[in-house]
Amino acid sequence: MLEAKTLDKPDERRDFPKGHLEAVHLSGCDFAVATFEPGWRWSESVGPIAGTDSCQVHHNGYVVQGRMRIRMDDGTETELGPGDVFVCSPGHDAWVVGDEQCVAYDFEGQMAKEYAKK
Repeated sequence: MLEAKTLDKPDERRDFPKGHLEAVHLSGCDFAVATFEPGWRWSESVGPIAGTDSCQVHHNGYVVQGRMRIRMDDGTETELGPGDVFVCSPGHDAWVVGDEQCVAYDFEGQMAKEYAKK
């Protein structure tokens, strides 16, 4: 099997306050590019859409541009920037750090399927 798609024509785009997500769906792989503008915070921008107190989506990610801080429900925190690869379990808040938009890729996590959906 060989399957390829371009992000120039994503299968779907989800807009939310101060950001958006573009996703392609392939057999056995869902891939998303998320763009978060300065001032974006999950609990304020996506939480009301999801209806949960913290993000309940698993992420396998790579930060391309900008900076983001993530705080797990247990209080553990980290800051991510360009070139950082990360795995983040459900149960967290996140926000953009600084004045530059943050762009992150999400590989085979739930983001492309579930993020910013009711």
